[in-house]
Amino acid sequence: MEKLSNPEIRKHKAAAQRMQPILHIGKAGLTPEFLQSVEMAFQSHELIKLKFAHHKEEKHDLAPQLAEKTNSHLITLLGNVVVLYRKKPAAEVKEGE
Repeated sequence: MEKLSNPEIRKHKAAAQRMQPILHIGKAGLTPEFLQSVEMAFQSHELIKLKFAHHKEEKHDLAPQLAEKTNSHLITLLGNVVVLYRKKPAAEVKEGE
């Protein structure tokens, strides 16, 4: 996965400020079902915001794991909120235009 530049990261952080979390990490943690929900979110969004409802004390370990398992970039972990980014493949972008 290609590393994001600092201006790209800043752009995504700014965009994420206006977003609401679309998924909550609950008691079960990073289950296969939860990861599937994240994958479904990435089908319609490049940038997603998730909130830790549980496992708050483990968020610094879980956020990088979540990014790795979903093949996405960890944009920020601020408080109990994590923002992930995954660029859509070029073929999907052209179809959506």
